Amino acid sequence: MTFGRSRRAKALSGIRTRRGPAYGMALIVAVATVSAVEPVAAENAKVAHHRAIERKTFTDAEIADGFFKVTFGAEFHIAGGVDRIRKYDRPIRVYVDNRSTPNRSAEVASVIADLHARIRDLDITKTDRREEAQIIVSLVHDRDLARMIRTLYGIDRARRIQRSLEPQCLSGFRKDENSRILHSDVLIVADAGDFVFYDCIYEEMLQALGPINDDTTVPWTMFNDDVRMGFFDLYDQYLLNILYDRRIKPGMTRAEVEKLLPEILPQVRAWVDENNKPAP
Repeated sequence: MTFGRSRRAKALSGIRTRRGPAYGMALIVAVATVSAVEPVAAENAKVAHHRAIERKTFTDAEIADGFFKVTFGAEFHIAGGVDRIRKYDRPIRVYVDNRSTPNRSAEVASVIADLHARIRDLDITKTDRREEAQIIVSLVHDRDLARMIRTLYGIDRARRIQRSLEPQCLSGFRKDENSRILHSDVLIVADAGDFVFYDCIYEEMLQALGPINDDTTVPWTMFNDDVRMGFFDLYDQYLLNILYDRRIKPGMTRAEVEKLLPEILPQVRAWVDENNKPAP
């Protein structure tokens, strides 16, 4: 069992942790809690503010350092390997199971489209057929969260999650013995305001794709207790494009990735930078 860390905030503070377990067929869970509910206008202004102050220039060393820190290892390790690349190696279909008011299915669809547009080798789209989906996104009311966690993970594991993490958002995935992700569940509270929703959905969707080892020494990534984004930032686009480059395979060791990185990183940089140029 391994634990990555997930977001956790108390009251109006920005204090967060990210945690996630892997067990059995290597289920890895990342959790988020945010208890502040704010006016929609203020939350939209927050996203705009974070976009405005986003750092956009990074050295190769800064990108490589962040990549290895979030894609290898886990914060707390009980059983199962955590020293290999974990990722999907096939097209991903996402089903949205809305159980909340407001219905944020359209917002989830926009996030999925954003990931598809910004991760070059990731084939991810929304589906209306649950049986076709590799990722299930459940949108719930805050009052129903504990019951949904019990449904997903069973009573004993749910108690551990609730007691240790007090989650408000959660994602988990199962992987096989070759570190190929087979299925992910993303659980999002939809009635806590726009900024909380977007901050959670981006983080949990990305963690469901593989990077679960949050690290407070990387100050530019949403995979950090002290960083809140609400959008898919440039730095994390570099990391996810490296992870989902076709040359990076599930089960690769750090040494194997290090050999490929000098070839992959310049191409990822060029593609991400070009893809983020303002429209003329």
